[in-house]
Amino acid sequence: MSGGLDPRTRMLLEAPIVPTLLRLAVPNVLVMVAQAAAGLIETYFVGKLGTEALAGMALVFPIVMLMQMTSAGAMGGGIASAIARALGARRRADADALVWHAIVIALGFGVVFTLALWFGGRWLYTLMGGTGAALDAAMVYSNWVFAGAVLVWLFNSLAAVIRGTGNMAVPANVTVIGVLMLVPLSPLLIFGWGPMPGMGIAGGALALLVYYAAGTLALWLYLRSPRSLLRPVLATLQLRWPLFRDILRVGVVGAVSTVATNLSIGIATALSGHFGAGAIAGYGTAARLEYLLVPLVFGLGAPLIAMVGTCMGAGQRERALRATWAGAALAFVLTEAVGLAAALFPRPWLLLFGSDPAMLEAGTQYLHVVGPLYGFFGVGLVLYFASQGAGRLLWPVLGNIARLAVAGVGGWLALRWGGGLAGVFAAQGVALVVYGIVIASAIA
Repeated sequence: MSGGLDPRTRMLLEAPIVPTLLRLAVPNVLVMVAQAAAGLIETYFVGKLGTEALAGMALVFPIVMLMQMTSAGAMGGGIASAIARALGARRRADADALVWHAIVIALGFGVVFTLALWFGGRWLYTLMGGTGAALDAAMVYSNWVFAGAVLVWLFNSLAAVIRGTGNMAVPANVTVIGVLMLVPLSPLLIFGWGPMPGMGIAGGALALLVYYAAGTLALWLYLRSPRSLLRPVLATLQLRWPLFRDILRVGVVGAVSTVATNLSIGIATALSGHFGAGAIAGYGTAARLEYLLVPLVFGLGAPLIAMVGTCMGAGQRERALRATWAGAALAFVLTEAVGLAAALFPRPWLLLFGSDPAMLEAGTQYLHVVGPLYGFFGVGLVLYFASQGAGRLLWPVLGNIARLAVAGVGGWLALRWGGGLAGVFAAQGVALVVYGIVIASAIA
């Protein structure tokens, strides 16, 4: 059965599930932590500019993460799943052609994000509670970041192409090297040095775009090298609707889940805005830990997409299901450990980004309430990635919509009934529990 298969594809179909997932996840978790660190580095240095700058960044951050999660998780998952299923079914020519289709999709969505945030950003950030200096800072940061939206989309799409072949190491190496470059570049552009003037919050955005541009170039050079399993040569540049559909039927549905996740954060940010800029900064800073869980779980979810997709392409449905539950158990342990640590010791995390008393109080309150429930978020998220691999996303989408409804309605009721900031945060915690239970119950 396995004769003629690439060794990496054979590994996904035949090797022991848990050891294989762990071996593939380690470099991928590293890449995702490094990518999250890129945003944290920025936040750390922007925090030195003051609470208003930090609040401005907190307003933009859910939208930046929406773009990240849509390009890397939703559409990236669709790309990786399509390539994995093509390789599992031995449709090698289709797998090569899918690279070009992924690039076209990335270019299109990148332009959409740029135009939407250039023209609608101020309205959106005002709706989320931004006023005065915080809103001004948000607009400066937003305009710079979304000017380079295409770079973010290309980087994440090319990384997804490579991960779809089961190769987690190359995206990991490119990302880690890029973050090491970002550590000196970010403060240099924010604060300046010697004759170079500081750009303030805009410098943080520019540093991030340099990181994505360099990473995109490195990933493309790898795909054109003899070491790549896929060969995106001009001869395979023949765009066909069935291949677009193969990516989009997973990616677009996944994007609905991603929008719901980020809307939950955006709604909580807006509700926190009723309690002032300090509350927005505190919630936004604390919620970054939840966003850090996304790349952590994605580190496990990306090899799960490749394994489940390859197994489904080869007709091995039972193995795909076993891999799914193994991934869910690993994700719960990982995210619950992070959540409990944050709930027990919230201040070390928050103090990384500022020392404003209102920010610290709001952030501590959020982590005390929501941190112990992060395990449910991990389970729901990793099952979403497994469902991407299988090309079936109905229940993950319904789980995310249920989370959004509980977070939005519950938070609104907390304000209406005088529950205060603690009530808003309690609604977010219940929403995570609902999210995990709905998806797990459906798959079970």
